[in-house]
Amino acid sequence: MRTCDAVVVGAGPNGLAAAITLAREGLSVVLLEANATIGGATRSVASTLPGFLHDHCSAFHPMALASPFFRSLPLAEHGLEWRNPPAALAHPLDDGSAVMLERSIDATAAALGDDGPAWRALMGPFVERADALFDAILRPIGLPLRSPLLLGRFGLRALRSARGVSRRFRGGRARALFAGIAGHSMIPLESAGSGAFALALGVAGHAVGWPVARGGSQSIADALASCLLSLGGEIVTGVRVASMRELPAARAVIFDLTPRQLAAIAGSELPASYVARLGRYRYGPGVFKVDWALDGPIPWRSPECLRAGTVHVGGAFDEIAAYERAVWRGSVSEPPFVLVGQQSLFDDTRAPAGKQTAWAYCHVPHGSADDMTAAIERQIERFAPHFRDRILARTTAGPQQLEIDNANLVGGDIAGGATDLAQVLMRPVASVDPYATPNPKIFIGSSATPPGAGVHGMCGHLAARSALRRCFGRRGRRGVSATRSGAAETDPSASLLR
Repeated sequence: MRTCDAVVVGAGPNGLAAAITLAREGLSVVLLEANATIGGATRSVASTLPGFLHDHCSAFHPMALASPFFRSLPLAEHGLEWRNPPAALAHPLDDGSAVMLERSIDATAAALGDDGPAWRALMGPFVERADALFDAILRPIGLPLRSPLLLGRFGLRALRSARGVSRRFRGGRARALFAGIAGHSMIPLESAGSGAFALALGVAGHAVGWPVARGGSQSIADALASCLLSLGGEIVTGVRVASMRELPAARAVIFDLTPRQLAAIAGSELPASYVARLGRYRYGPGVFKVDWALDGPIPWRSPECLRAGTVHVGGAFDEIAAYERAVWRGSVSEPPFVLVGQQSLFDDTRAPAGKQTAWAYCHVPHGSADDMTAAIERQIERFAPHFRDRILARTTAGPQQLEIDNANLVGGDIAGGATDLAQVLMRPVASVDPYATPNPKIFIGSSATPPGAGVHGMCGHLAARSALRRCFGRRGRRGVSATRSGAAETDPSASLLR
């Protein structure tokens, strides 16, 4: 490998974003990936039967459309197309109905009855200014504040627990919908800050939808890679870096890795006190994932569920809250809260004609060895009787297998670290510049840095901007206004942020 201006280690979305940010400044960049395939958690594999394509980890991408950095890239020119389901998500209930997060905030509110005005009052002000909101929250909070009044209004709600925010709703339908979205936080719904996840993802659902990438999530990584190559960047796969000595000479090195891997590779180049702080970084719960090849759509009791790509299978608020609380405390119970994806309903590249795929996971304790397959399938059958009769084949992966496949998924943690309020605000360590380390040439730009997990590339982009300032004396592009093209959206109901 040749000498270059910068090296990026790890070709997930953040590593690709970091490399693109540097390459756009005319710097020579080499991107190294341990696996044979780029993408990290944003990959797609044919893991069940021939012709059935499954997303390995990430599947639905509201933050990709909301991302200021992704919106600055001409990803449509590099082959990325979105498929946006008519409804962002469905939440089936035991009475056979389902409550829906519609693209339209008015349609969602209308279906919530007496709680409709409360839903509109909670989400509406942020949906109306979604561009400004995501530009403010998808980065560290610093001075001067971006859109301070909007950010302050969001913060007053986001810092509360999901249970606290949900008290504005009187009925069970709105509370269940809110709980399912908040469940993405992977922390108890009684914890401070859990409301932020429900607010951000709910606003994104109304503003941009919860789309899938045509051809699988791998298409996102492939489009980013194509963009990088067009800028003169270099990608080398199959290179597992064990120490700094194995890297080509460069003025800056950015790691799309979590603190554990950073300490293992670069610990000898960092002060012992900083390495000790990295060692105190906490990882959160893991996930247990199942992919199915099906001979038809999931037979939901409520046909409304077939209008959504994502289905939250968990029942009422208290049931979801009890399960997430137990997982956080290190145990599992039944029934689990299950997050289901039915991508092939909206992307015909995922399965043979007349067949379907399904994708699901539930949270489990960190590093758990429990096999949750039967529990997940029982929970789905609660709302979709005879679901198991549709199964042609399945593959499963628990925390241990997920970490083998991707070292960043420590203990099966797909969020890059625990997402409780303290660590969200100070990840990976408390620092004015969370991307810089005490070594002036070493940076971290994974989901263990702000703004955290999600396919948005902002962690890597912001780490690269830090490197540009510190190593090259450049400010770099903010990555917000270069273009609004993003990626092609063939669904006429889909749009970029208003």
